[in-house]
Amino acid sequence: MARVLIIEDDEVTAREIATELSGHGMQVEWVGSGQDGLDRAATGRYDVITLDRMLPGLDGIEVIGRLRERGVQTPVLMISALSDVDDRIRGLRAGGDDYLTKPFAPDEMAARVEVLLRRHDTGQTRSQLKVADLELDLLSRTARRGEAELNLLPTEFRLLEFLMRHSGQVLTRMMLFETVWGLNFDPGTNLIDVHIGRLRRKVDPAGSEPLIHTVRGSGYRLGKHV
Repeated sequence: MARVLIIEDDEVTAREIATELSGHGMQVEWVGSGQDGLDRAATGRYDVITLDRMLPGLDGIEVIGRLRERGVQTPVLMISALSDVDDRIRGLRAGGDDYLTKPFAPDEMAARVEVLLRRHDTGQTRSQLKVADLELDLLSRTARRGEAELNLLPTEFRLLEFLMRHSGQVLTRMMLFETVWGLNFDPGTNLIDVHIGRLRRKVDPAGSEPLIHTVRGSGYRLGKHV
């Protein structure tokens, strides 16, 4: 049974997360402050951590930073009322694995936790991501498909990183919009489709096996064709 640590100072939100994850067969524990969360998480006995961005005492980014300094690599889903892109980037660069904006749908939160659990089981590295012959280096901020280096704009890099972190999974437009751009989803926008189109032309040039796939009516998936 997967063990999840919830670090959240709002009791209502914590109970909502705990109820949903318990319903998915996970064992959950809850603490209400950054310091208590750090002390628990530092034991390394959890499979995933959900972490509130704004906490009394140590905030979420400080908690992640101190965990990574101690060598604790437990996957972290940061949950935040802040929706600006810069804060999302700070959270991911500090060592967070995913970032979800409040208010959130409980089933989407649980889906993201399950993705982190699967990735943790495969031992995927944090600094380099690889899917087929596509490689992303998070430290040098470079991308390569086979022998060809990809010239990606910052937003394209973040979009590809999110797709690769969740390779094989169908990612909805809402998940992409809120994670990469840090904005509430607008069902009338074509922003996602435009950026996916540009990214696809770079990642999947003519003659190569396509890795970015459109799942009609659902979203997008990165990986080999199945």
